[in-house]
Formats: sequence, structure tokens, C-alpha cells
Amino acid sequence: MKYLTILLTLILAVACSSNNTGSRKLVWSDEFDKPGLPDESKWSYDTDGNATGWGNNEWQFYTIKKSENAFVKDGMLHIRAVRESISDKQYSSARLVTKGKGDWLYGRIEVRAKLPGARGIWPAIWMLPTDWAYGGWPKSGEIDIMEHVGFMPDSVFASVHTESYNHVIGTQRTKGYHLRSAHSRFHVYALEWDVETIKAYVDNDLYLTFKKEAGDSKVWPFDKKFHLLLNVAVGGNWGAVQGVDPDAFPQEMIVDYVRIYQ
Repeated sequence: MKYLTILLTLILAVACSSNNTGSRKLVWSDEFDKPGLPDESKWSYDTDGNATGWGNNEWQFYTIKKSENAFVKDGMLHIRAVRESISDKQYSSARLVTKGKGDWLYGRIEVRAKLPGARGIWPAIWMLPTDWAYGGWPKSGEIDIMEHVGFMPDSVFASVHTESYNHVIGTQRTKGYHLRSAHSRFHVYALEWDVETIKAYVDNDLYLTFKKEAGDSKVWPFDKKFHLLLNVAVGGNWGAVQGVDPDAFPQEMIVDYVRIYQ
């Protein structure tokens, strides 16, 4: 009976892990099976906002091809924030993007990751428009699959930003999810996006739904290709609400895989 129970549990776990992929086809993935720097055929480094703090008054300097900040080891991607003086910042980190190497219109995006945990840390798994067809932010949209701030260690958040719904005017569509083990265990952070709906999940548990209310791009700019971003920020307007603990670094987000289904 004991072994039958274990077998049934395993079967159920497999079913639950795959039930949202349905008949979709895997169209892009990174299993991080090659040690060293991230695969250049799939990832680039974004550093364009270093001088301005990315519009969020962030404290880190994002580097390019610096193995202390982004590297693959033992089948995992590590994005690491380090306390060090670099340029005019006191922290370094990395912001990886798939733009031009992975751009999608609709599908299911899955990222299995374990998050850093320290006061002042701000990791994110999110998406931006590739061509900005409707104009600059937030007109062309933003999808935050997962955001976490260290001063709220038991919560992760998913958000949608558009011209009509964004945090600058206090109308963003955001949901929090209670997750005590975000720092100690891997979880699958997923997005399902189609012509009518955006849905965010943690381990197949749906917690944010954003529906297309109208065809107006002010409400729904999500009919264009988007790309994926993975980054670990330090400080900033949200991350540093309760300050930054300088003694807690380095801090890293560890990613097991990224998979895109359509």
C-alpha cells in the first residue's frame, strides 16, 4: 500500500506539472546545460538604464558578460547581485533579455526558479514589447510574471501595465501570492497569454487574470510580440522601501529552466 501511494502521488505530480501545456508545442527553451556564461544565441545583456536607475532609482549596475553576475553551473542559471563599487553604484548584477532571440505573440511561458531573500532585493521575471508599436512605456504594455521584494519575504506578485492601467497613476492590475518557500524551494512561475486573456500562475495555481476589455491599445496592447527579461535589482522605489541590508550580499536568483509553449 505504501508503494502504491507513492506511485499515485508521483503520477499526480507529473499530471499537475504538465496539465496547462495541453496540446501546445515547445517552441523555445533553455535548460542551462552548458556551464559558463549564458548562451549568447538566446540571451543578451541590457544595460541601457544604468545611468538613470532604470526609472525606478535602482542601486545596481548591470554588467555585460561578467561571470560574477550571470553564469551557468550544474544545470542552473545564476543571476547574482554583488556588493561592490562599480561606476557610480555600490552593487553589480545582471539583466538578461531574449529580445531578437526569443520574441513571442501568445503562448505559455514557464520559468522554474528559486528567489533571493534579503532586505532591499528585487528580482523579476517579466516581459516587454519587442517593437514598442504603440509608443514608449506604458503605452506598448508590460507583463510582470513574477516580482518579489525582500522586505515581503512571503509574497510574490504578478502585474499588468498598460496606458490605462499602470502604477504611475495607481491603476495597475496586480495580485499577490502567499509563498513562504520562495527563497528555499524552486517554484514554476508561469504566464498564459492569448488573444483575450493574460493569466499568471505559481505552480499551476492561477492567481491573476487580466481580460481584454476592449480593442483599444490603451487597455490591451498585448497583440504584438513580447520578449522575456530575467533580472535581480537592488534597492529602487519598491525594493528599498525598508532599506537595503548591505551585509546580506551576494544574493542570487537561480533558474532551473525557461520554456515557451505555443
